[in-house]
Amino acid sequence: MMNFINKLKLKLEDPLPGLDAQLEMSHVLRRSVKPTPADAQKAGVLILLFPKNGEWHVALTQRTSKYANDKHKGQMSFPGGKMEESDKDLMETATRETEEEVGVDRHKINVLGKLSTLYIPVSNFLVQPVVAYVEEEPQFVLEENEVTELVSSSVKVICSEEVRKKKNLRISEQMTLNHVPYFDIQGKVVWGATAMMLNEFVAIIKQIIDL
Repeated sequence: MMNFINKLKLKLEDPLPGLDAQLEMSHVLRRSVKPTPADAQKAGVLILLFPKNGEWHVALTQRTSKYANDKHKGQMSFPGGKMEESDKDLMETATRETEEEVGVDRHKINVLGKLSTLYIPVSNFLVQPVVAYVEEEPQFVLEENEVTELVSSSVKVICSEEVRKKKNLRISEQMTLNHVPYFDIQGKVVWGATAMMLNEFVAIIKQIIDL
């Protein structure tokens, strides 16, 4: 299994698929790319790989819905959050937030590299996705004020065409988005920025393994 990890680490040092891969899983309204504002807040999220049943899995979280001001409440996401002044870089942000949200010891997290940054207009965050792994399946402990559920899926399943779907998505009482691309992960709708970041990860995986 470590052969996959070693290949992934090397591939993350190459030029990344970038915006083209991200936009493949974006809604048409998201494809009007604009410059990132100077006042955008920095954030880091973690694409965490862990071994389970002889395969590498990826962890996703469902955000709590109880905070009215959270523009991403109830959505599927990667563990992560806003960069704090005490963080030396966004990789530290991603691992710290992962420990806080799902209970994975940050000192056991091995960072492999980074994906392309992604600006999220609705919350004004410039997000840095970080790719990492742990050597053993974690005993996840959820921070209930932030996370309601943790869902995982194998890399093989995430890279399959069967999980790529489209649907009309009601995002508020006033707005429904039509034909939204998403990943169907364990029955959960992974869309928006998380789907865009995940798709760049998938594009990289497809370069290093036969599916």
